[in-house]
Amino acid sequence: MIGENPSGLTRRRVLGGGLAIAGAVAATSLLDAGGAQAAAPAPGAALRTAGAAYPTRMVRAAQTLVYPQSWSVRPFPLTSVTLGQSVFTRALNQHLVLYRAYSVDKVLAVFRRNAGLPTNGATPPGGWEEFGPNPDLQRWGPREYVRGQNTAGAGGCLRGHYGGHFLSGISMAYASTGEVALLNKVNAIVDGLEECRAALAAQEYQGAPRYSHPGFLSAYGEWQFSALEEFAPYGEIWAPYYTLHKILAGLLDAHALAGSTKALALAEGIGHWVYSRLSKCTSAQLARMWGSYIAGEYGGMNEVLVELYWRSNDAAKSEFLDAAHLFTLHTLVDACAAGTDTLNGKHANQHIPQFPGYIKLAAQTGDDHFLDASKGFYDMVVPGRSYAHGGTGEGELWGPANTVAGDIGPRNAESCAAYNMLKVASYLFFNEQDPKYMDYFERTVLNHILGGRRNQESTSGPENLYMFPVQPGARKEYGNGNIGTCCGGTGLESHVKYQEGIYFRSADQSELYVNLYIASTLEWEETGLVLEQVSSYPEGETSTLTVKTAPSGPLTVHLRIPGWSSGAEVQVNGAPAGVDAVPGTYARISRAWAAGDTITVRIPLTVRVEAAIDRPDIQALMYGPVVLTATSSSTSYLKVSLADRLDLSGDVTRGISKTAANVFTIGSQSYEPAYNGRDVAYHMYFQRNEPSVTFAGQDAGVANPKRSNKTLLDEVWERAPFADRSAFLGAVGEVSAAYVAAGLLTARNRQRILLAAGRAPIDGGN
Repeated sequence: MIGENPSGLTRRRVLGGGLAIAGAVAATSLLDAGGAQAAAPAPGAALRTAGAAYPTRMVRAAQTLVYPQSWSVRPFPLTSVTLGQSVFTRALNQHLVLYRAYSVDKVLAVFRRNAGLPTNGATPPGGWEEFGPNPDLQRWGPREYVRGQNTAGAGGCLRGHYGGHFLSGISMAYASTGEVALLNKVNAIVDGLEECRAALAAQEYQGAPRYSHPGFLSAYGEWQFSALEEFAPYGEIWAPYYTLHKILAGLLDAHALAGSTKALALAEGIGHWVYSRLSKCTSAQLARMWGSYIAGEYGGMNEVLVELYWRSNDAAKSEFLDAAHLFTLHTLVDACAAGTDTLNGKHANQHIPQFPGYIKLAAQTGDDHFLDASKGFYDMVVPGRSYAHGGTGEGELWGPANTVAGDIGPRNAESCAAYNMLKVASYLFFNEQDPKYMDYFERTVLNHILGGRRNQESTSGPENLYMFPVQPGARKEYGNGNIGTCCGGTGLESHVKYQEGIYFRSADQSELYVNLYIASTLEWEETGLVLEQVSSYPEGETSTLTVKTAPSGPLTVHLRIPGWSSGAEVQVNGAPAGVDAVPGTYARISRAWAAGDTITVRIPLTVRVEAAIDRPDIQALMYGPVVLTATSSSTSYLKVSLADRLDLSGDVTRGISKTAANVFTIGSQSYEPAYNGRDVAYHMYFQRNEPSVTFAGQDAGVANPKRSNKTLLDEVWERAPFADRSAFLGAVGEVSAAYVAAGLLTARNRQRILLAAGRAPIDGGN
């Protein structure tokens, strides 16, 4: 593919490199509603408390949510699900403090400056959301700009993206809470954007409109788009359609969640403008543009244009769907559909956001080629390029297929990539209810997304990390909270929509999918069901779902049994439900429900290891769905022996202790959950080191032999769980005999191994 950056240049290096330049600009002062500058206050009780709110039914009635007919399963509105107390609550509450405090004038500053309007004294948020070194010149229209004219670099060339994310996030926050003040901010931002667009449309250059279409809306001039059509590289421009996607997505969220018809009208204008530009481009031109490293990064433009087509009643709305097609990167789509892996060396988050758009194009057009490509793409990333916490990529780029340990480097797992992979997984699930998609969703939203929100209140920024690295002695890239960066932008959304994946419903309203065991209440308006889930998961094993108000008819409930689990139990009204709770499936209960009925799901939580797909000795420690990170600043892999701590299930049970909040001690090493948002040095992976063959404290006195990159102990424990002690001893016998036959173990040493296994209290715990 053209321009896939063999040099490894990233978005950050062009601007000077490193966290200190790209995201760690000092937090700017907060502004009051009138624009007067004031010091950022410490979050107080007023900001932690919800203000006046509209009733849920009123909030829901104003929403416009559309789903394609082909999706057999669909999400619930954010308004329909309320979070209870859980590990997610702290991030949600901390984020609501930000939204209650933040000034609309700061969000609009870059748009107003570009449109020639007063900024009311406001400065931009900071970071990449800045005025930049050349804000007045960068109002250029396409007729003004000549290639190479921008000599000031990429600084300021992404401005507007963060405001789009902010509009999405505050619309989500309003949908979740109904708070009047949040709705007022949504409407104020939309009003401000409408004023800016009118000012842009009125500008002239040489006696004619400065910009090519009255629907144009941006925080810089149209020149970046025309320069991209002439193949300007990243550095002269940044990623103009990426920024536009965020603005368009924010407007669509304001329409969908806050009922803003004005936002829809603005979005329609943008859609017509996009079509007016791209419809004049040749196929070869588009292919080169979208294959261009970062300059051609367009986020999810295809997704929002399909969404706009679904929402709009515009007489010319077919232009929106036509424009969505024009963002197709055919070489990538065709390769993924054919199962040909071409991802090595590609910029991960340049390409991941395209696939939700392809899935929606498949839904609209019936072209399964897009859906096949999306499924093929997902399987190329999960699990073969996914770290333990669900993240992907090193230095923003993908490495070779089926390489995890071999791709651990200093800057792994961009937060934006995880945000967008969650979309891919859930959209695929809406088409095909494969539990693997929601297993990935759970792992990633719990560890990467929640863990990506620093456990700290702020009134100036999202406190969201950029990279969630996985190398030994890593620190999360929190910087200044990533104000203004791409990951700060997605972080503005992620922490106010945790409820989006807990429950799904069938298109015919007859089936409920319980995907995540998170304390919450579901109000299913169409059926009348009110369902309360009480759970301390993943710190406790049991979740109880109580029917508060019965649905109007029979209902089938699908309960996700995680693929990593063992021994899950399901009860209805205190008695066994009589369903198969098979790992990696959904347990299915069909019946007429009455108020007071309960479903109890117990998923045993145990400590286990997960080996990297390419190196069995590089492993992560898991507690159920939770990634446990070792607190250590060492920059070399910790060498950890666990074989003599395992029980018949293959779980770590000997010499291990657990305290509150899922903090564990194994030997002298402390481990804590990746989701806790602490800013400390940690190890997500360790190196398994079993120098001798040992079972439950019984050392055979024999060096642990190795073949095909696995040791004898690896091969024994691969067969776990064992039904009983006899099965365990049988496995030890078979594996050790194979090593003798291969000339890797003497018969005498095999006898020592068998004796140690026989003496081991393997069926005991601590």
